[in-house]
Amino acid sequence: MKNRLSQISLLSLVLFCLSCKSLIEKKVDIDTTVKTDKGEITSVSGTRNISGVYPHLTTYAHARANGSYSFGNECGIGALAVWNEKLYMINYAAHEPKGSEHKLYIIDKDNNMKVFQGSIGGTPAARMIHQESNQLLIGPYVISSSGDIRVIPIKDMKGRLTAIARHLKDPENMVYYYDMEGMLYEVNVHTLNVKKLYNNPLPGWHGKGAYTSQNKLILANNGEHGNEGAAEWKVTLENKNNKEDNGILAEFDGENFKVVERRQFTDVTTKNGINAVPNEQAPLWTMGWDKRAVRLKVLEKGEWKTFLLPKATYNNDPSHGWFTEWPRIREIGNGKMMMDMHGMFYDFPSTFSHTNTAGIKPIGSHLRYIPDFLSWNNKVVLATDETSIQGNPLAGQPQSNLWFGKREELANWGPKSAYGAIWIDDEVIANQPSLPFLIAGFDNRILHLNNFDKMPVTISIQVDENGTGNWRELQTIALEKEGYNYYIFKEDLKAEWVRLVADKTSKLTAAFHFTDRKLKSSIDGKELFKSLANIDETSKVSHAKLFSNKTNYNLSIYAGEIDNNTFKTTKSYEFLKYDFRYVEGIKDSLSINTLKNKKVGEEVDFYNKNVADTSKDKENEKEIWTEDDASFIVHAKEYQLRLPKGHFNYSKQFSAKTARVTREVESERELANISGTFYELPLYKVGKEPLYKMMRPVATHNKQITEFNTWNGLLVLSGVKKDAKESDHVYKSDDGNVALWFGGIDDLWSFGKPVGEGGPWKNTQVKANQLSDMYLMTGYDEKTVVFESDVDTQFQLYIHINHYSDEPVLFKTFQIKAGEKLTYKFPKGFSAHWAQLKSSKSCKATAWFDYK
Repeated sequence: MKNRLSQISLLSLVLFCLSCKSLIEKKVDIDTTVKTDKGEITSVSGTRNISGVYPHLTTYAHARANGSYSFGNECGIGALAVWNEKLYMINYAAHEPKGSEHKLYIIDKDNNMKVFQGSIGGTPAARMIHQESNQLLIGPYVISSSGDIRVIPIKDMKGRLTAIARHLKDPENMVYYYDMEGMLYEVNVHTLNVKKLYNNPLPGWHGKGAYTSQNKLILANNGEHGNEGAAEWKVTLENKNNKEDNGILAEFDGENFKVVERRQFTDVTTKNGINAVPNEQAPLWTMGWDKRAVRLKVLEKGEWKTFLLPKATYNNDPSHGWFTEWPRIREIGNGKMMMDMHGMFYDFPSTFSHTNTAGIKPIGSHLRYIPDFLSWNNKVVLATDETSIQGNPLAGQPQSNLWFGKREELANWGPKSAYGAIWIDDEVIANQPSLPFLIAGFDNRILHLNNFDKMPVTISIQVDENGTGNWRELQTIALEKEGYNYYIFKEDLKAEWVRLVADKTSKLTAAFHFTDRKLKSSIDGKELFKSLANIDETSKVSHAKLFSNKTNYNLSIYAGEIDNNTFKTTKSYEFLKYDFRYVEGIKDSLSINTLKNKKVGEEVDFYNKNVADTSKDKENEKEIWTEDDASFIVHAKEYQLRLPKGHFNYSKQFSAKTARVTREVESERELANISGTFYELPLYKVGKEPLYKMMRPVATHNKQITEFNTWNGLLVLSGVKKDAKESDHVYKSDDGNVALWFGGIDDLWSFGKPVGEGGPWKNTQVKANQLSDMYLMTGYDEKTVVFESDVDTQFQLYIHINHYSDEPVLFKTFQIKAGEKLTYKFPKGFSAHWAQLKSSKSCKATAWFDYK
């Protein structure tokens, strides 16, 4: 561990002094210096860097020196911009159109951060450089070339500012501001006079992107609000009853609005991005999605074209649009651009157009929630939206930080694995080519096809090899009536896009699974995680429960031990924000929340008030997961699912009542630690039960991890061996009673790929023609299954090929002889989300999946 000052005051005393005086500079430890004025932090500097994160750059919903939180349930970093050789950033509250205590921050090349004392907060994520006046516009702040900051008063422009765009009629003097409720303003960049042009001109809700190109202002929103009225709309909708109509993409010519598409859209930009240029005529790009896939639309010479991409994660999908905080396409240095959408980074070519669509390639997936990113100081910088407290009683105040690193490091995080569809139970017109779907850059590629019609149909698979729009037929696949088939693309296939054509009008599903064949090994993280105890570790281990405080910036720690498979507290500490050391005692009474593990059916509302459980059978007394001979079982309110065992008898040492099971570690999405494997859990609403059926495994660790939490921009894990050596990642108390591991959320991938074995049945008495529980297949490779039965029977293996398909498809039928084992090895590159089994006869059955 780095040397620390030998004599240092307790941070609580430091903060007391800070609150009593003005203009104080206090060197908290050798790594961090804090300046304050009248009880408010004015600047912070530091050098400590852990996994690309500088803890002293953490932002909060305020800047009080004593760290006491007041209001503002969220604290995402909404926008980044480089200006005057400095990095400017703004953070945002969840819903504060009238302002808040959130701040504008200015960071220099030595990572010294100043807090702009004239900050007015709110919910901003907008940024644009106005070329003619040479000013940076970021949220409500207007910054000159010399660094002078002016502020557009909240009283003049209420709203959650989400985008700024060049003006169509007077671009030298005026700009447009677009807000999340749909309001459209124009602002004079010299006088800062504001005029509201429209209050709510378009359907949809949760405004996101806006950009001016080709003599049009393009506007996007990504949600739907049940109470939205149409009285102020400036467009007429042709079809008001389409259940998939969520959000909007629209054009504005300065006088009239036009609907382009009723889907959920976010970023709108060109290759010039934040550096919006006069008379922009370059192709314009915008990203959206529906249940099938990510939708990339391109406007060129007044014409729109659409391309489809897969989803690495389903966190962004809910129709309300709250969980999609500003995916972007931006430049990341050396003329390279990057796209981030649905949990996947992509290389994105600045030349992308209607006639040149080559070059989009996946970089890798991630767990971070990233509202913005850019290149600065020879690094890629990612903004985050980490800890929120909306529907999250396990944190006292919201906080988020930045990540600094190289583009190559992003490729070393999550796998290039993603899923999507061209059709989902859709009526497909004969001989009409589908939209193109990205296939380039992925390793294993499988297409699942399902025919719902009572007539056979043939599907032509066509590829565009060079992104020029020239298509050739690759393969035809015959589907029997109400039949299923699949096609695995050859590894050496070089193509940019794939599309499908049906020879008859039919109701069809066509779902893609793309997976990475170079998944990480546990060896990759051996050095990084060497301090964490393995499940069979016999030496003493430090266990703890953690809470990010409300009353100060510190981390509350309930240190304890595992006794009879139960966590028992032995001592309490706070880990200090700035000097990274432990002091005895806990000051935040809310921290007691962390000692309780969530049970089935236990929910809270947006403000963390418990929602009464009305179930007669007291479902909330159940643990979220249990173990039987066959597998680990996840218990939801209305169903149960089965997961592989990474380590047998794990629950005998670490059951669901011992270690933390689920927790929000990035805003509005949860992580689960179940039986030695981490899983990502999408939400539909904060505080409610996760969408377990859309879960994806992250990594199998088989460690004694009792707790995980995000704090101060870092992931914190308990379960460290007490004899572990201190390091940049491991911090131990002076009394040796507690040790914690600190790193980044995307370090988790380095535990190694998900592995395990198990199944829905193990010597299980099954009834004839009754489907088993769903057993997870997503995210695992090298798959084999072994079947056994005590009678001659027929096993049918069903698979779930898309999360939005209602029913599984029959993949294969196996003839089973009594007392004999039958082994089936899945084809290389095969992938599905879930598996289920059915036996033609009642029997004692085993279906044992082995994921190497």
